[in-house]
Amino acid sequence: MADARDVLVVGGGPAGAACAYWLAEAGHDVLLVEKKRYPREKTCGDGLTPRAVKELQAMGLADALAEHHRFDGLRSIAFGRTLELKWPEHPDFPDYGYVVTRKDLDHMVAERAVKSGATLWQESEARDPIVDGGLVRGAVVRRKEGGGDQEIRARYVVVADGSLSRFGRALGTARNKSFPQGMAIRGYYVSPRHDEPWIESHLDVRDKQGNVLPGYGWIFPVGDGRVNVGVGLLSTFNRWKSVNTSHLMDAFVDWAPKSWELSPETSCGPPTGGRLPMSLSVGPRAGPTWLVVGDAGGAINPFNGEGIAYAYETGRMAAEALDVALRTGDGLALRRYEERLAQEYELYYKVARAFVRIIGNPQAMRLLVSTGMRSRTLMEWVLRIMANLLRPDELGPAEAAYRAVAALARAA
Repeated sequence: MADARDVLVVGGGPAGAACAYWLAEAGHDVLLVEKKRYPREKTCGDGLTPRAVKELQAMGLADALAEHHRFDGLRSIAFGRTLELKWPEHPDFPDYGYVVTRKDLDHMVAERAVKSGATLWQESEARDPIVDGGLVRGAVVRRKEGGGDQEIRARYVVVADGSLSRFGRALGTARNKSFPQGMAIRGYYVSPRHDEPWIESHLDVRDKQGNVLPGYGWIFPVGDGRVNVGVGLLSTFNRWKSVNTSHLMDAFVDWAPKSWELSPETSCGPPTGGRLPMSLSVGPRAGPTWLVVGDAGGAINPFNGEGIAYAYETGRMAAEALDVALRTGDGLALRRYEERLAQEYELYYKVARAFVRIIGNPQAMRLLVSTGMRSRTLMEWVLRIMANLLRPDELGPAEAAYRAVAALARAA
């Protein structure tokens, strides 16, 4: 006999675990299935911006977060100039962030979902959707524990199995290839600067020939003796497919400030990488009985490659739509999820796509970055825009600049 649930959540990363938490808090019977066993590694920069911190605190994880490394803002470095930019004050978001490895973070949020009443199956992979009368009604789940396949029936299914989203593709989701995507690689290094109060971003990342590429390198202090080091590249660069990210990573490590003491000897292991679907590039994100959240829907911010905050946010939005559907019996409530995504992100991501097309040209990027680095005020505006921390209660310079660009994006 098939196991029956209100909601089956496929994938226990940030989006899936957050969605499971909010559904359980609302009193629904939710099963969260995760292919691996916590704690497990995930390729990520590990930086939590104020947007992500807000979502985690809303889930009751403020004390757990406080045990990890807190940082005050961004140290931006390019073309021989350095600016230390504090997170801006905002009425809705804190003015600090944390660095928490995904190995710890995902486990933390999944445990929080379980404490709120969600059921968690680890080492369990949702392999195939169950379709009944043309509607998705669950999945066939292969469990390591007990062995074999098990049918899980559910009134609704949430697709949260990450950027490759095998389960999403089985439902017909696909990436819009005209939208940008990112490519990133990261590794950990032992460093004497592991507990600095800034995350560091290098905006003039170069290949071994010294050519500046459209992307950035980062060094994020983890606070436990290690730093997270990586590079990201945008697909708007016309030669991005020819770039060997491992070689680019080696070049960045060689070129990074020597005070970090990055070298093969201080490396904690080989780097890992992957592609990042951005700007809600994957769709459809809703069907009659299913929703897609987080990286599985391409929710990553093109401005800065941030995905965790948007995973938590889309997970919460999906849970809110499903809560209405479950309480009222109105399946059309799922449409509110797509409407909410459009309301929250559509224009912002449209502006971001225009921006990354421009900086896909190395000469344009060099001009913009070198100009920006000469002005602290300008870079503070840029930080507010790129981190999506614009204030709703005032029209400051950053908000005015963004609205002007947004007006052009609407016209285009």
